Amino acid sequence: MSNVENKDTRYFVDIERASLKVIHCGYEQKEHLDSGHQNDPEIHRIFITKGQYTKFVSRCCSALETQTWL
Repeated sequence: MSNVENKDTRYFVDIERASLKVIHCGYEQKEHLDSGHQNDPEIHRIFITKGQYTKFVSRCCSALETQTWL
């Protein structure tokens, strides 16, 4: 995963459809994303703004540290 943040960075949250739980959050350059298409039909990806991503990570930091991503 690229750690570069610029105008082409896209922030996202992945949600497991069956349980409605957040299973991953992150960011990536738009050229490395598959136009928002998910390969796994059980996961839904929601794109969010940098501000929303920053707020989400700061408010959920302790829970995110203990989360094991799939």
